[in-house]
Amino acid sequence: MVLFSCNNKQTENKSENRKDTLANVSENSTPAQNILFFGTSLTAGYGLSPGEAYPELIQHQLDSLKLPYTAINGGLSGETSAAGKARVDWLLKQPISIFVLELGANDGLRGIPVIETTANLQAIIEKVKIKYPKAKLMLTGMEVPPNMGDKYASDFRNMFKSLAVKNHMTFLPFLLEGVAGIPNLNQNDGIHPTAIGQKIVAKNVWLKLEPLL
Repeated sequence: MVLFSCNNKQTENKSENRKDTLANVSENSTPAQNILFFGTSLTAGYGLSPGEAYPELIQHQLDSLKLPYTAINGGLSGETSAAGKARVDWLLKQPISIFVLELGANDGLRGIPVIETTANLQAIIEKVKIKYPKAKLMLTGMEVPPNMGDKYASDFRNMFKSLAVKNHMTFLPFLLEGVAGIPNLNQNDGIHPTAIGQKIVAKNVWLKLEPLL
């Protein structure tokens, strides 16, 4: 299994559009029912059309079941755990009922020491806990490529499980299970899921998310 790069070529316009969307959600939705998906381009839906990323697919599932939740896509291409720690405060201005954390992929690709990534992710989790102590928490794990070395790969993998246990978070061991390394489920870069691949990712997330609703 390999970890996928989160390309930093998302346009600033997409980021601004997401801000506008989040502002509208904050004003118009039932505050306690927001689900924030906070992550990288894997969450943002890099290279796909609007509505094809897994948070939007989960919104369709929520709507079909008439569940009163709003899925908020807080993904941003190229996001590292350090950048996420700085950015999360802005997104936490809106009430959060469930927080899904998908970060660390870009740290792994850069070979950032696992201890640093762990500290950044823990800081993000603490911010959510302090701001919304009743929010339910979920963490998605990732894998790094073999060329990062066995020890780094093992430490990186174990980091997610340790964080989940420590913080009593629902845990999805590998976000890209059933998608990673399968050519027809990934875009030409071999990195980001296609629309079909995102459907599988959505199913992976939904299996862990549904019990929290």
